[in-house]
Amino acid sequence: MGTQYQFLYVMFLMILVLNHENHCIFALTEHPCSHHSTANHEVFYDVDIEPAHIVKKRSIDQPLHIHLHYDASIDLLPADHITIIKETVVQAVSFWSNTLKVRATGAPIKLKRKCSSRNVRYKDQMSYCVDGCSHQTVCGEIQIPDEHLEGCYWWNDRDGRYNKDADGNNGVANTDFILYVAAIKSDRCKESTVAYAGHCQQERALDRPVAGYFSICPHSISTHQQDRLQLLSTMKHEILHALGFTASLFAFYRDEQGNPLTPRKSLSNKPEFDQQLKMYKWSDKVVKTIERSDWKLPMGIITKRVHMVVTPRVKAEVRKHFNCPTLEGAELEDQGIDGTAITHWEKRVFENEAMTGTYTQSSVISRITLAVMEDTGWFKANYSQAGNYEWGKDLGCDFVEKSCFQWIEEKQKRKEDIYPYCKEVKKGELWTDCTNNRHSVALCNLVEYKKPLPLKYQYFYQIKDVANSDVGRYGGSVSLADYCPYLQEFSWTNKDKILRGSSCLVPSNGIDPDSNYFGEEYGNQSRCFNHGGRWYLHHCGGVNSPQHSGSGCYQYFCSEKIGLNILVDGIAYRCYKAGQKITASFVTKSYLHQGTVVCPACSDICDESKTKCPAEFDPPFVDHAILTVPCSSNLYNYNIYYLLVCLIIALSTSFYNRSFH
Repeated sequence: MGTQYQFLYVMFLMILVLNHENHCIFALTEHPCSHHSTANHEVFYDVDIEPAHIVKKRSIDQPLHIHLHYDASIDLLPADHITIIKETVVQAVSFWSNTLKVRATGAPIKLKRKCSSRNVRYKDQMSYCVDGCSHQTVCGEIQIPDEHLEGCYWWNDRDGRYNKDADGNNGVANTDFILYVAAIKSDRCKESTVAYAGHCQQERALDRPVAGYFSICPHSISTHQQDRLQLLSTMKHEILHALGFTASLFAFYRDEQGNPLTPRKSLSNKPEFDQQLKMYKWSDKVVKTIERSDWKLPMGIITKRVHMVVTPRVKAEVRKHFNCPTLEGAELEDQGIDGTAITHWEKRVFENEAMTGTYTQSSVISRITLAVMEDTGWFKANYSQAGNYEWGKDLGCDFVEKSCFQWIEEKQKRKEDIYPYCKEVKKGELWTDCTNNRHSVALCNLVEYKKPLPLKYQYFYQIKDVANSDVGRYGGSVSLADYCPYLQEFSWTNKDKILRGSSCLVPSNGIDPDSNYFGEEYGNQSRCFNHGGRWYLHHCGGVNSPQHSGSGCYQYFCSEKIGLNILVDGIAYRCYKAGQKITASFVTKSYLHQGTVVCPACSDICDESKTKCPAEFDPPFVDHAILTVPCSSNLYNYNIYYLLVCLIIALSTSFYNRSFH
């Protein structure tokens, strides 16, 4: 073959590859929470609404009423962004109103005014400003309207009298909590931060927060469906910080009768203040420090100190969830800056629970989080609102009380699956997997770092296709999970723009027909199924594979007569037994698609619908119809056109060379 024809042949193969290439890349999602435990000087205590002896007598049986007040910064946003924020805030507030009950608030809430200085005096356990009140009072960074404020409590240093200025304000009636909503571009709006929140005022009788703020970072607002779902999850998370799930409120938690779980000082009726933590210090009835003396790491056995919420309902829920009867409580995060450590559940233990310190995949508000809200002494929870939380479920004490290094090591010794962890490195061809519940296509988040990780975060002696000298640079992509690698949802992106997520349950994650190489379908009746190998795209004698394979989202249905059926490009294929490889093929305008899908056990899928599965047996031989490879697509015509141009150029060059040499 002449040189120019060899060149054309290579060009032909390259054209086939380039035109079949999916130009999207994936991004493992991680959005850290930017909540910080509210500093003592940022909180106003002793909001006087009703006497404690009256409040304590009330049952916790009234739905939580949250009053929304929108800051002027919201109105500076584009109209569609304003709509997104207000609709999503209402959704989040509605969720918590339907989930939490409180003692009825029998009078309007009038918030306290800010003192001109930090100097205060106490009388009858009420605080009075030594230098009078400021002209402006804020909640976080949001100015509180004057009509929401009571008169100033102040001490006159000349005559030693304690005074309260009269006010004509009505306060906010028929509510239990005031939420100030803003969209402020502050220093806390880091690149990956979506929003932040906190409480700012607590009532006098039982210390319950009665006012807080929620600020969304303007750069994070997006009209994309995937981003809106994440925004809703973030709002629920941040509002819960303001309602009570934060380290700065642990010392104020109470028992069912309304009695403090942490001792109080007689003069101020406040707990002991911890100067190092810069917050009121809780007792070990709320958070306890536990020592794990047998924490195994590659470098040996160490003692690991962990903080755990040990309140009664939380302890009962975590023991039940993890199937660990000796578990002391729920472990709190030990990494991150102020507001991440201690104020969230430990990411390694709780992964996609909504109150961990970073959003990585579809978050779930679990019974454990609802239990801690009950254990504040301020709320009763509607547990039917809890999501289906599966991370770590029934994995036992070894999972929740030992390092992921020891878990992986012992599982590998027994030649068992290391779930929920993984050890596949993302190199070369993108090979996806399924999450354990099959709700999403997933990737192992084991990645390479520029430098070796600290020894306590190195979990492997060997990794396939990685030089032993480089193994120390590999770990999970989520630092808050102690770099433990696990299967994680991800997003398909193009030039940093999110195109779609990988959750099978979200219809908007559906794929454009021209790129739907595996015959997938997304929606509530879809689940993730693994592929049995590479898929192939045939076109006029040429063949190519997509740049990723491994798993896909497919609709299914269950029947007591024929068991599990998986739909590929709308065609139903019956699963006769677990491990069976379904051979699927279909034709689109551009390709003949061929590949395999692996059947799970029927019960793994159909138990959810309580469908009784038939007995397994070998599938019968099926004589598949011969499908025709399409040859008239625009893509093909474009390739031929491009080839002809190359051919003309090559022939012209050959003619020129022959004519002038």
